[in-house]
Amino acid sequence: MGLFDKMFGAQSQVQEALNPAEPFAAITLAATASDGNLSDQQARGISSVLSRIKLFRSYSNDEIDRMFDILLDTLRRYGINALSNSAKESLPYDLREAAFAVATDLVLADGLLTQQEQDFLNLYQDLGISADIATQIVQVMWIKNRG
Repeated sequence: MGLFDKMFGAQSQVQEALNPAEPFAAITLAATASDGNLSDQQARGISSVLSRIKLFRSYSNDEIDRMFDILLDTLRRYGINALSNSAKESLPYDLREAAFAVATDLVLADGLLTQQEQDFLNLYQDLGISADIATQIVQVMWIKNRG
């Protein structure tokens, strides 16, 4: 079953997910938008971050941009909860800690942590990540982004 099948049912206009890159990218997009703001610069920044991750190395910039266009459209049409919930269900287990780390890094990149962002980072529970690992990831990303 694809990324968006459960979320939108058989009537979905969203193309079925074919690989683990889409839910990974969806989680990073949702994390960036979790404070209620998503600028074009932030959206482009996500593409830059993802292009350095092994999972996305085989993707061209155009492919990543097309994927993000679809994900941004989904975010705007159905909201952050629908996007992140569907992505969490579809993300392979072996990529969950990495997705949480990248999402945390993006949330903390501006040096501010809103209540909405804190609430979003509770996704570690839905991803099946232990509180100890999640705490370590948050601590490291906090140190990385305060400099």
